[in-house]
This record gives sequence, structure tokens and C-alpha cells, in this order.
Amino acid sequence: MSITLSGQDTLTLRTAAWGAVSLMSAAGAAGSAHKAATEGSIALTSATGPVGHVLTKAPKGVKYGKTVAALADQVLPALTAAMSLLKQQDPAEAGNFRRTVIVAVEAATRPHKGEPSPTMTEMARKITEALDAS
Repeated sequence: MSITLSGQDTLTLRTAAWGAVSLMSAAGAAGSAHKAATEGSIALTSATGPVGHVLTKAPKGVKYGKTVAALADQVLPALTAAMSLLKQQDPAEAGNFRRTVIVAVEAATRPHKGEPSPTMTEMARKITEALDAS
């Protein structure tokens, strides 16, 4: 089954996935935000299938806001919307998108020695909850 994504659909997927990496970076410890963003970005650009083709580029022209709360206000609903639109067209691609975002979130936590901080753990939970809300 193939999927057909409009320009707006593509923007939603990119905003959701790249925004999730931004949320994890913002939740990281000082000094490691850049490493978290880099690791998460590598995970997104390593995606395969139709989702992989969409996520090769970060969204252009998206203004996430100046606070983590403003970023979350855009990204968390976009994650739910992305899952919903993919499930309608191709449930396998919805699963691919979900796994890709989860891998990016996990990759963003890797630069930290030991366990991820409680802040990162909570942000990962919110991202997973948004993915599963559709």
C-alpha cells in the first residue's frame, strides 16, 4: 500500500518528528543539548520507507516558540496528528513513524552518562503518550 501525503501532511510529520528531537534536546542537561539534538537527528535521517523520505529534511519555516511549553504545544499535537493520518493511509507506515520517533528519542538520551535525567524521562513519556493518543 502506498501513501499520498499533501504538503501540509509532510509538514505535520516533519514538525512532529523533528520537534520531538527538539523537545528532548530542551529537556537535556546543560551542555548536552547539542549532542542530544545531533543523535536524534541522525536517527531521523536514518529512517527508511516513505517516512524516511519525508524525514530526511527538517521542517522549513516552523517557529517553535521561545519556551519548552510553546514547543510542546505544537509538537505533541503534531505527533498525534501524524499518527492519525498515517494510520488512515497505511498502518505499517504509522508503525514505522512511531518506531522512528521512539528511536530518535532514545538516541537523544544517549549522550548522558548513566540513566537519563528525570526531565528527559518525563519528556520521553509525553512524546510516547502523544504518539499513542491517535
